[in-house]
Amino acid sequence: MTPTIDRLRTALHALEPRHLELSDESHMHSRGTQTHYKAVIVSDAFVGLRAVQRHQKVYAVLGGLMQEIHALALHAWTPEEWDARAGAVPDSPDCRGGSRHDTGTAG
Repeated sequence: MTPTIDRLRTALHALEPRHLELSDESHMHSRGTQTHYKAVIVSDAFVGLRAVQRHQKVYAVLGGLMQEIHALALHAWTPEEWDARAGAVPDSPDCRGGSRHDTGTAG
């Protein structure tokens, strides 16, 4: 079976990104492997959209893959926003749990 990160990358190419970084951050959490990801997507597809609309667009192309992961730290920028940031990306937040896989403790 293809690793989840590869399937995420393939799906995100539908947004025709100018820049795409996808990282598996599962090692930073207690949920095991292939559960936490960080995506940095720079695409013209985000021009004129508010942040929530950009996220909805990403979720739409990921479809059922979202059911397979616990968390996605998502950074969706236009090329102009990316240039203004000089490629700086914020750190991902700590996991606070809340998954159906939790056993009553935060991850």
